[in-house]
Amino acid sequence: MRNAMIIDPKDNVAVAIEPIAKGTAAVWVAGGKEASVTALEDITIYHKLATRDIAKGEPVVKYGEHIGVAACDIKAGEHVHVHNVEGHRENLEAKE
Repeated sequence: MRNAMIIDPKDNVAVAIEPIAKGTAAVWVAGGKEASVTALEDITIYHKLATRDIAKGEPVVKYGEHIGVAACDIKAGEHVHVHNVEGHRENLEAKE
């Protein structure tokens, strides 16, 4: 049963579309194939979990967009939220 989703193949987090209990599989479709990871903690509905290990300083990608950087190493299946993601603002002046 699918209980999570990703939008873009570049995503390294999935969004829980129902509560996911610690120790159960988070299941989603990526690239037309079903994928899963075991939740390492309880994941609240609409919150994110890592689909793979994310190293400290690596971009966190949701819906194909960078939403921040990992503040610490994040293991596959861990809850991804403000406690382990730092905001990262683009330098728009550098793009001019």
